[in-house]
Amino acid sequence: MEYFLVRWLINALAIFIVAHIVKGIEVSSTPVVLVIALALGIINAFLRPLVILVTLPLNILTLGLFTLFINGALFFLISKIVKGFVITGFWPAFWGYILFSIISFLLSSLIIWR
Repeated sequence: MEYFLVRWLINALAIFIVAHIVKGIEVSSTPVVLVIALALGIINAFLRPLVILVTLPLNILTLGLFTLFINGALFFLISKIVKGFVITGFWPAFWGYILFSIISFLLSSLIIWR
């Protein structure tokens, strides 16, 4: 449970940072950031594997680079689901998710697990 809460807060902080860096991504409040982090976790756990499985031939053809577009599209989808989270187009979602992944990885690397 502790691991889940720490990952959730790390992802929320990464989303908050991305919203301040990437032009075209806006978050209305801190509670919205927490909801976005939760929705992103749920979608990445359940919907993302199905989408990757369906697009597997295209993913193999592009040597896995199509996964970046899938991630950007799912990030954009979350902006349509969560009120108070606005992404103005696909490219801000694409670059925002890449930056989110990098920031989340770096913040997770700073945490020392027992």
